[in-house]
Amino acid sequence: MSISKVLFSFLWVWFLTSNILLADVRLPKAFTDNAVLQRDTAVKIWGWADAGEKVKVTWNGQSAETTACDAGKWSVQIPSGSACCEGKELVVEGKNKVVLQNVVVGEVWICSGQSNMEQPLNSWGQPRLSCTEEEISGDYSFVRFNRAAHQTADKPAEDVPSNGWTVCKDGNQKNCTACGFHFAVRLHKELGVPVGLIDVNWGGSNINSWIPDEGWNNIPETVETGKTLIANRQKVENKDKGYHWAGGMYYAMLAPWRGYTIRGALWYQGCSNAGEGGFYYYKQKAMIQEWRKLWGQGDFPFYWVQLANFRAPSGGPNEDIGWALIRDAQTRCMDVPNTGQAVIIDIGEEKDIHPRNKYDVGNRLARWALAKDYGKEVVYASPIVREWKVDGNKLIVKFDQVGSGLVVGENVERQPLKVIPNGELKRFAIAGEDKVFHWATAKIVGKDTVELSCDAVPNPVAARYAWQQNPLGCNLYSAEGLPATPFRTDAW
Repeated sequence: MSISKVLFSFLWVWFLTSNILLADVRLPKAFTDNAVLQRDTAVKIWGWADAGEKVKVTWNGQSAETTACDAGKWSVQIPSGSACCEGKELVVEGKNKVVLQNVVVGEVWICSGQSNMEQPLNSWGQPRLSCTEEEISGDYSFVRFNRAAHQTADKPAEDVPSNGWTVCKDGNQKNCTACGFHFAVRLHKELGVPVGLIDVNWGGSNINSWIPDEGWNNIPETVETGKTLIANRQKVENKDKGYHWAGGMYYAMLAPWRGYTIRGALWYQGCSNAGEGGFYYYKQKAMIQEWRKLWGQGDFPFYWVQLANFRAPSGGPNEDIGWALIRDAQTRCMDVPNTGQAVIIDIGEEKDIHPRNKYDVGNRLARWALAKDYGKEVVYASPIVREWKVDGNKLIVKFDQVGSGLVVGENVERQPLKVIPNGELKRFAIAGEDKVFHWATAKIVGKDTVELSCDAVPNPVAARYAWQQNPLGCNLYSAEGLPATPFRTDAW
């Protein structure tokens, strides 16, 4: 062998072994340029390195050091500091040095669900959603998002399937969740801090895909369902086609975020489970509990969007109640601590399952966060039935969460509620012992009270409101512009 070949072989071996010895310290895609860290807490930073490699993390004048374990993993906790819109460097040093640029501190929220949460500001190139030209192309650098690619797995993935954090300016926000964007803009307006959105969604996804295997054991009613779903998943040979299999999206898209310090979660899903009726209550309850276990931050805030009205307007009060049942399941889920629901029964569309008005959706979610998590004086919850009673041939319904009082109104996008003095309340119905509902004459007779009557029902025993798939025209609001929650007093 010639001297040159021997020298080449030596250099090649040296190059390979040197790169093994000097393996780069790495971060997951949860930490990239433009990231948002949760303010006023100790945030976890983690990644990979050689086993035994010393790692130092420096942020905002403070440092934390650790040593990578035998599996090559490391993590530290470091104070995030107070909110700051000015981007700074986050530095990670091992045998190499990683410098993240333009990292800010503010509020971090998960935005998850199916297509109505995934739908971006540019609506996938379709006619523009409810955003202005300024919102879709202007400088909203105080909003950043990290959108996960669509993937499934049958065990927790290690890294986030994304390209990292994106700043909402120069038109980049066109790919940001529209609901989340409007939510974030409202928060920034009220709080003056940056907002980071963990944008983890998949259009058409079933809630089953967002619940891990162990989550089905959280609620007794879901145990057997979980066993069946897990067994069916294990029979799937081509995992790429296992679109709805249990836990698939949780494991691939959500689990890699475990440990990333957040404020709370926003959820918009249910269309793909709309045929399940009341059982959805148990599934969503199981999911919330498991997500909270994943983050280990206690009962962090979890707010969701109730399904909007959809399809041709329902005719009689006994028709098309399928979606009403799942809306009821969503409402019942508010018995889980630290949760809330944005009601949007007034902004759906007959021919589009994706209502274009995401402005109101984001702002109604923001009301919950502002009131419950940031101490702002704002009416946040939709009117909801507290009690009811029969009074002769009338049925009297009393509501909680009425703000400054119940009114007849009409929602006008981006405008204060259009109050209709002496307007006619619609979509109330009452029934007698025969269990047949008839449209009722409904009157607001007090700040929190509605009186119902109908000549065809002289002895009412039950009432319903907006209890159809598309109860177009339902018009009971609080004066602050939040629509009343659909309800029924019967359990037929």
